[in-house]
Amino acid sequence: MTTRNEELFQRAQQHIPAGVNSPVRAFRAVGGAPPFFERAAGAYLWDADGKRYLDYLGSWGPMVLGHTHPAVVEAVQAAASKALSFGAPTEAEIELAEAICRLVPSIEMVRLVSSGTEATMTAIRLARGYTGRSLIVKFEGCYHGHADSLLVKAGSGALTFGNPSSAGVPAETAAHTLVLDFNDSEQVKKTFSARGSDIACVIVEPVAGNMNLVLPAAGFLETLREQCTKHGAVLIFDEVMTGFRVAQGGAQARYGITPDLTTLGKVIGGGLPVGAVGGKREIMQKIAPLGPVYQAGTLSGNPVAVAAGLATLKLVEEKDFQAKIEATTQALIQGLIAEAQKAKVVFSAQSIGSMFGLYFRAAPPASFAEVMQCDKDRFNKFFHAMLDKGVYLAPSAYEAGFVSAAHGGAEIDSTLAAARAAFKA
Repeated sequence: MTTRNEELFQRAQQHIPAGVNSPVRAFRAVGGAPPFFERAAGAYLWDADGKRYLDYLGSWGPMVLGHTHPAVVEAVQAAASKALSFGAPTEAEIELAEAICRLVPSIEMVRLVSSGTEATMTAIRLARGYTGRSLIVKFEGCYHGHADSLLVKAGSGALTFGNPSSAGVPAETAAHTLVLDFNDSEQVKKTFSARGSDIACVIVEPVAGNMNLVLPAAGFLETLREQCTKHGAVLIFDEVMTGFRVAQGGAQARYGITPDLTTLGKVIGGGLPVGAVGGKREIMQKIAPLGPVYQAGTLSGNPVAVAAGLATLKLVEEKDFQAKIEATTQALIQGLIAEAQKAKVVFSAQSIGSMFGLYFRAAPPASFAEVMQCDKDRFNKFFHAMLDKGVYLAPSAYEAGFVSAAHGGAEIDSTLAAARAAFKA
């Protein structure tokens, strides 16, 4: 008998490429048909067949409070009752900008946009305009959105379906992007020694989350800061995923590194489309209309999205918020490791803040090459066994997971019970 989910997937494929509007959703990395979701609340999702899932994806990161948090829903309803869009300035935009600058001290000025991709694209253009240079440096396995110059050995969706770059990206564009190995400080130093005067910027996920979770090695972020300062390049921290997830002030606060520019998204929209690029005043003043670097967007600072972001950040700022959600995440990881050991499965896991990574290898990876050593087939079996038990993980071995403030002891216990069976699958 065909389920409602399967019917919807078949229908979707008639008019939507692969039936999805973002590649990894198609389940091609893990096989099978994806569930189509109808509602969500707290730590849970319900699909078109009425099945409930314990959610560890959180809409790929934004739902740090959990789904449909009453304060966020109330703020969205209030904003929507006044207007869905102005395409003109609002006071709420100022309030969100002030909150971001207060919570992330390296950001002195900020421009709101509509997505993480738009934020990173703008940051790179701004760095090039500020320095007058063309070359950018990124790291293999880090994903910064689908702008042409960043889809060069990218992670996330491009990695998931086995294509490390994208058709449609001109060779001339790719030639302006240098791809280095994440966590290789010596390679960074050698690259700057050879090409330092040509490098406009280095863009990095300070904690990589798009090739699964990979933490920065000791000294790696410090080396990036040192070399960018020495050679006059702009250091960009892509904190679209890590912002307000690994610490209240982002990964830069946790590791004590000050970037020149920061990109944000996900959490600052509370589940609605918002992105931001911010940083040093002298760089941000190069953006139009103050400076020659052009950027514009009809829906930038959309009042409904801004309201969701403000309501979310207000709660994220509360005392002990980060400590509580981090403790829950650590309990999850420690429990999963213990269950894998009981089942005698080669498995490792780690977390930072409310982000976590699961790996079917003996130890957490420190690079893209080590990520690729994970047992993908074993992950796929585990994924489907957990899905059958009502636990929704990222449908790819190359994605980080997320815990929300709505997850508690009961949810962790339920997850570990499901894992106990899944490790034996």
